[in-house]
Amino acid sequence: MSKLGLVFDNRYLHHSISRPSSENPDRVRSLYLRLQQNGNKSFQRIQPREASSDEISMAHSPFYVEQLREHAVKPDPYSYDRDTYLMEDSLPTARLAAGGCFCLADQIMAGELDYGFALVRPPGHHATGGRGMGFCIFNNIALTAEYLRTRHGLSRILILDFDIHHANGTQEIFYDTKEVLVCSIHQKGLFPFTGFPEETGSEAGQGYTINIPVHPQFGDPEYTYLLGRVLQGVVEQYLPQFILVSAGFDAHVDDSISGTLLSTGWYGQITHILRRHAADSCADRLLYVMEGGYNPRALEDSVLSTIDAMVQKDFTRPGIFPASRAEKILQGHPMHRYWAL
Repeated sequence: MSKLGLVFDNRYLHHSISRPSSENPDRVRSLYLRLQQNGNKSFQRIQPREASSDEISMAHSPFYVEQLREHAVKPDPYSYDRDTYLMEDSLPTARLAAGGCFCLADQIMAGELDYGFALVRPPGHHATGGRGMGFCIFNNIALTAEYLRTRHGLSRILILDFDIHHANGTQEIFYDTKEVLVCSIHQKGLFPFTGFPEETGSEAGQGYTINIPVHPQFGDPEYTYLLGRVLQGVVEQYLPQFILVSAGFDAHVDDSISGTLLSTGWYGQITHILRRHAADSCADRLLYVMEGGYNPRALEDSVLSTIDAMVQKDFTRPGIFPASRAEKILQGHPMHRYWAL
């Protein structure tokens, strides 16, 4: 059985607001309970810590962090937009989310774990260096990549984001560096209305951003075809030293926030594919960080499907589904050099 570490903690439920919000503690409450009842038979539970101010400043401006501190002590909720709120417990919860990712990264780098899954909230991939947005306060995946660069000296990190929304914050933070390659597959026309194929990086980072916007009604065959083609080329040419995954589960067929049709089983299937690439390129270093997913039952089932795929002794090497309508997305894509092998 593979060594899997999970970060989940009831303190992640403290970030909450009284008004209705899709991003709320009930998203993960049942999942946490189910994992606690599991008895840690298939995974090691890792206790998170709060990220320090210096660690947060690896990806976020000091002005932004200070702004958060000021608003976190005010009695009324503060909001960057209609979705992103900051309450009294929000800042320590967000620090705990980032720090939990660091704990997993350390143990994976030390060889104590093969894989990690940070079941944290609030999510992070929309947060830019200077502001929160889209439910996100700190960019957990970007902070983890920076932590791996500064603490562990890595210089080739692959971030795959399969949340239904574009990873705009992660893209912005790494847009001008080649040390982190960001690949985002997302439904076109949704918030934050970015992530076009032509967005490919700048300066030293030119060519190290890959965006794959997909149509509503795409499901398992199309997603598997696209990521199968793209990841094979990216991994073979970039040779990542660590694979980070912004694991959003809101492309699920039962999640009303999107129009895509992914099944619960697909999340296990993509995990098998990523395990294969991690084994071939970076000594199994694979870390998932939870992002979206707003149907609690679909989120729970999809996360458990992912965990099952992570702990299986052997992983399959799935083929690529033929999908002609998905193939059109790659034809003429400005980053075609990665999969034109």
